[in-house]
Amino acid sequence: MFPIRDHNPSGRVPFVTYALMLTNFAIFVATWDLAQSPRALYAFYAEYALVPAFLMEGYGWQGLVTSMFLHGGLMHIAGNMLFLFIFGDNLEDELGHLGFTLFYLACGIGAGLIHVISGPYSTVPTVGASGAIAGVMGGYLLLFPKARVDILLILIVIFKIIPVPAWLMLALWFGMQLLGGWSTAPDEGGVAYWAHIGGFVAGLILTVPVWLKRGGPAFWNRTRGQPPHPVARYDRSHIPRVRKARSTTQVPRVPRR
Repeated sequence: MFPIRDHNPSGRVPFVTYALMLTNFAIFVATWDLAQSPRALYAFYAEYALVPAFLMEGYGWQGLVTSMFLHGGLMHIAGNMLFLFIFGDNLEDELGHLGFTLFYLACGIGAGLIHVISGPYSTVPTVGASGAIAGVMGGYLLLFPKARVDILLILIVIFKIIPVPAWLMLALWFGMQLLGGWSTAPDEGGVAYWAHIGGFVAGLILTVPVWLKRGGPAFWNRTRGQPPHPVARYDRSHIPRVRKARSTTQVPRVPRR
């Protein structure tokens, strides 16, 4: 189960969101060859990934920023960029290009710091933009809690798109991070759950001034939690039915879609 799109179009071209996606993909392609040499990859991560133990010893602070633009595999970067594509444009629309850039970096740094606090002596390198993107999701939840998000539900051989309110999808996601954070040792490899949690909370907090400027609870009452503009509508795909013609020859025809 994962989101594929929302019904919340942005009012301006999200240049920063696109630039972040392009930068992440470009760096991923440029560093692809490093995966062929474990020694070279470890040396690269020691310099640019986030290693909590290094920060506790007083160095490696650049990793709080550089780690946001590194990914450990194709599915890792594809999943992160999908979430950024869905939720980033609306936050950029609300915060402006510069404001969104600073917001994104602040959420990523905040996520990294929470990850360090959760396992200060871990020597496992951490990479990925998910902490910063979690902050984008937290801001989205505060501003558009009832915006519709289309979820692709996969049950063995059944594929179905289900629209759900953003608060439900994001609450389920956040609950999964809490469950993972409580059940997994932070100094082990795998998913950096506490970075996700920290980024999400940071995004919520940093979006509060914007929410209050819009009217706070009055903004929710005015918009009912929906986007304050017309929502996007998508036609559901369907298989055209062949109907019989009225002529005596009974020639079938396909109706226009």
